[in-house]
Amino acid sequence: MKTIVMTGGTSGFGADTRARLAARPDTRVLSGTRGAASGDPDALPLDLARLDSVRAFAGAITDRLDGAPVDALVLNAGLTFRTGDQRTADGFETTFAVNHLAHYLLIRLLMSHLAPKAIIIVTTSGTHDPDHGTLLRTSPRHADARLLARPETDPGRDTDPRAAGGRAYTSSKLCNVLTVRALAARPEARSGHWRVMAFDPGPTPGTGLLRDTSPAMRLAWRLLSRATRLMPRFNRRDAVAAALADLTLGTVTAPPGHYYARVVRNRLTWTAPSRLARSDDARDALWADSADLLSLP
Repeated sequence: MKTIVMTGGTSGFGADTRARLAARPDTRVLSGTRGAASGDPDALPLDLARLDSVRAFAGAITDRLDGAPVDALVLNAGLTFRTGDQRTADGFETTFAVNHLAHYLLIRLLMSHLAPKAIIIVTTSGTHDPDHGTLLRTSPRHADARLLARPETDPGRDTDPRAAGGRAYTSSKLCNVLTVRALAARPEARSGHWRVMAFDPGPTPGTGLLRDTSPAMRLAWRLLSRATRLMPRFNRRDAVAAALADLTLGTVTAPPGHYYARVVRNRLTWTAPSRLARSDDARDALWADSADLLSLP
């Protein structure tokens, strides 16, 4: 029996991916869910905006496993806001805390439970790359965890709340790629022959990503989800879910030297992330500073 732990499996292509994985008789998917219990014994409470909830989720996972290893860890949850004004109960900027810090903590808590040749996938976004060409986001300037966690301390912070919200999102997605690279460089990953990847679903309407944005933006995204076949730049949910499921199961593997998987026109491709995402200094600093924020070794 293959055991998969997943976040972001309750809506959009994440829910589609989870359904594909759970339908396999040889696979068990333990997933986090926010809110009322779903009746699924493998859906465990998880609020990524609360670090105590992340720790409790990791504890519940290890209790359920009872010594069995985790074969795949899929960190797919994410959100974005119109502004950068939101803070978690722990005092961190919410987009950074949910998209990066909570998932970093989950990796750290579950690392010792990962199986040999485990697959770890973190969902990112092409908007982390200034050369991506998007008109909808503000590109990240840095991946300084201390400043992203408390942007009011950043001397270069955005004064426009909407720009701050956009930059918080793209910066968190940059952190996702750097975390993938940092994890892959860890001795545990090398000795365990883990396969660590960043997954970029591309523009995929019909997800819950924009649930905290304006009503107009949510309406536009819903309308786009119905027109993906007429707009080839946008990906279909089922195509993205199929790609993520294939990566999770290991039926599709990265070519040598690649770790950034991106869905383009409904097809899985392999490319390079941004120049800053390829910085070893930024990679190592983010790992260490994130540990400090969480009081981890």
